[in-house]
Amino acid sequence: MKTLIVVIHPNIESSIINKRWMEELNKHPDKYYIHELHKVYPDEKIEVKAEQKLIEQYDKIVFQFPFYWFNCPPFFKKWLDEVLTYGWAYGSKSGYKVGGKKIALAVSVGIDECEYSPKEKYKYTLDELLRPFELTFEYIKADYRPFFSYYGIELNSTKEWVEKSVPSYLGFLNNF
Repeated sequence: MKTLIVVIHPNIESSIINKRWMEELNKHPDKYYIHELHKVYPDEKIEVKAEQKLIEQYDKIVFQFPFYWFNCPPFFKKWLDEVLTYGWAYGSKSGYKVGGKKIALAVSVGIDECEYSPKEKYKYTLDELLRPFELTFEYIKADYRPFFSYYGIELNSTKEWVEKSVPSYLGFLNNF
């Protein structure tokens, strides 16, 4: 069964890593279905029922986005607020439509990994900063899995460095 990759990037054309990951995923249409939220909803008006129906079709879902301002892009937060509704995602006998589905995050991070630690500049690990997503998906009974991250885009954006991320990401998806 294919994996649904929900890409949330406000300007994918200027992206270095997320755009490259999508190019690689597009080579494997038998394995991955890419759903670009900003492309589908350029006005950010989400068709909730369509999104829910799409989510129901997949057992494995990865949300791919750049990590900035220590969070996800605002459109992903809006998507979570509007799509994960009471009675569908949680809170009733007919809810929990996402229950049991494997869900993970694939995150591109600007700063080096070493900067995300208690004794460094940003004080918290990425695992700690992504904890609200873990709690959200556990709340709706999804099978939240460890995230994929690729660090350091602000410091190193050479073609070689970008290409190094591709097999790592594909390996993550293959083991997901």
